[in-house]
Amino acid sequence: MTHVVPGAFLTLHYRLAGPQGDVINTFAVQPATLTLGTGELSAALEQRLLGLAEGARRTFELAAGEAFGQRNPQMVRWLPRSELDAMGDPQETYAVGEVVRLPTPDGKGQFAGVVRAVQGDGALLLDFNHPLAGQPVVFEVQLIGVLP
Repeated sequence: MTHVVPGAFLTLHYRLAGPQGDVINTFAVQPATLTLGTGELSAALEQRLLGLAEGARRTFELAAGEAFGQRNPQMVRWLPRSELDAMGDPQETYAVGEVVRLPTPDGKGQFAGVVRAVQGDGALLLDFNHPLAGQPVVFEVQLIGVLP
């Protein structure tokens, strides 16, 4: 039987939930595929997978902040409307709770922030913390396939 080792390629269903419920749940859709050690899952979640056998289904409870670190107030920032317009569509409207994707400084990737407030001039208060940062997390996983 194949077991999860560092660097393994996995096909799995998983669910991440915080106190408010599911944030990610692949059990009702197509399974996910990922490689351990590439940052697709947090190190704490990857650690829970190591040693599990192909076909295993487990549920792990992680303490507040263990899965995605503590909330960092420096990752909540105002972004002026002029900067938003320069990065995207000047006609775009934004609402509290919406996820906004922005280009990385090198233009080769993206990062996301949740809109926490919108000022009258269109500036956004964006929270770049992981949605489960600082919260207890339930991590449920079903390993479908493991390639060491």
